[in-house]
Amino acid sequence: MTTLTTITGSTPSRRRDAEAADDGGTEMLRQIGALCFRVHRGKLQILLITSRDTGRWVIPKGGLIAGLGPADSAAEEAWEEAGAVGSVQHLAIGSFAYAKRLRARPARPCLVEVFPLKVERMAERFPERGQRRRKWFSPAKAAAKVHEPELARMLADFLPPGAASRDAGRELGRDPGRSSGADA
Repeated sequence: MTTLTTITGSTPSRRRDAEAADDGGTEMLRQIGALCFRVHRGKLQILLITSRDTGRWVIPKGGLIAGLGPADSAAEEAWEEAGAVGSVQHLAIGSFAYAKRLRARPARPCLVEVFPLKVERMAERFPERGQRRRKWFSPAKAAAKVHEPELARMLADFLPPGAASRDAGRELGRDPGRSSGADA
């Protein structure tokens, strides 16, 4: 059985374990990310945000938050970075690697564990408002926007929890049989 937690967007920000442990070394950092999704007018959409430093399209992600588990930390990141509020699935759907660029230090390798979050509402006011752009994309377009190949595959192939068949994907306006480069 899948466990879901509804995040209200009211959890105070906490110091992140990964940031607290960041000693400037070359060991891989562990991060968590939220694959924020909704069904709008019968079509599956994925929320991407821009990174603060480079402006690239990414999913909300960050270090584990003290006192929260990985899925709830991912939901908190979605709230802080995108104003996305909803129900997070406690089973990760995959992971991807990237190089985290740090000010005045070498890039740090990161492994991001990704948790689906069904967005129930988008807040107008949230902690990083004004620092990022946010936009909804079809799975194929979202996959084309990100730079990390593993994340791109995850976005292109994503089906919401409970829609585990190809037929369910078609009902949401996606053709899971298409190549990941095709637009949905």
